[in-house]
Amino acid sequence: MSEVYFANMRCAPNRGMLVKLSELCRKVGLKDIVAERDFVAIKTSFAEPGGTAFIPPIYIRTMVEEVKKAGGRPFVSDTNTLYVGGRAHALRHLQTAAGNGFTMETVGAPIIIADGLRGHDFQEVEIEGRLLKKVKIAAAFYQSDAFVVMSHLTGHEVMGFGGALKNVGMGMGSRGGKQQMHSDIKPSVNPERCTACAKCIEWCPAGAISIVGKGKEKHARIDRSLCIGCGECTVMCFQAAIQVRLTGVLENAQKKVVEYCMGALKGKEDKVAFFNFLINVTPDCDCWNYNDARAVEDIGILASRDIVAIEQASLDLLNERAGKDLFRSIYPAVDCQKQVDYAAEMGLGSKEYELISID
Repeated sequence: MSEVYFANMRCAPNRGMLVKLSELCRKVGLKDIVAERDFVAIKTSFAEPGGTAFIPPIYIRTMVEEVKKAGGRPFVSDTNTLYVGGRAHALRHLQTAAGNGFTMETVGAPIIIADGLRGHDFQEVEIEGRLLKKVKIAAAFYQSDAFVVMSHLTGHEVMGFGGALKNVGMGMGSRGGKQQMHSDIKPSVNPERCTACAKCIEWCPAGAISIVGKGKEKHARIDRSLCIGCGECTVMCFQAAIQVRLTGVLENAQKKVVEYCMGALKGKEDKVAFFNFLINVTPDCDCWNYNDARAVEDIGILASRDIVAIEQASLDLLNERAGKDLFRSIYPAVDCQKQVDYAAEMGLGSKEYELISID
């Protein structure tokens, strides 16, 4: 049974959430994870321009300070996105990070885009997955000595939810790795619902979408030979005209993300700590240029050395607070529990946990 430490949202003078985060670092044994002069990647998301629900930089700065106290050399990092947005290459990514408040000055450590300028800097890692045998891990993460994974819990249209597994699996994969994880997702257009607004074209990184037809018959068309399966068009279509045939597809994507976790964590199993922020839990992930109202009231911060245990505890707490299967109520076609089950099945951790409150 794995230990998961929990700090709730109630605060008092001299005991705010930043103080509690530092205490969680002590409880989880950060000093045992970080050796003197270790390069320590603090993995988070810098989010998109327009987003507001991401983990605030002040929490990242607190973690930077704790890593330095432990003797490590921290940097704050993420990878480039597959889709066309504010983080498609390192230049734009760094500009977006700064715009959202993440700079050397605000967090106290360098900001590094882990897979380089165009997303081509990676190391291929061999794994014993059921779907994948090799994965492409971003170079800066591969070369790091230790990880601190800071994840903002949200809903997600493909995974059901985004937490530590998605933050590590999808977030530590290179752009080519992200394409590999999305490769089973091949959407199609319903011409009767399509209004030919062309919004999907703006977000397609592969140039696979065009507008065809005339007058009232105009609609988008996806060239499946060009489509890379990133799925961005499906969520940018507010007419729900672009859909994915779901049978087996989403489950495979969930499994591939888990298998990417296997590659990212390989050789670092004792050199990583996970922190899940159950704060501003929104229906959609931080990959979009907006955030809807939170789906459930704020719960707090979890910390663990076990990625499976912290994910299971996060889901249990969210469902208990919501009084229902929270993310299934948002995305009925996606069973997010399968992602956690598969991670346990593949040996990444245990679903059995002891929840230890520090309050």
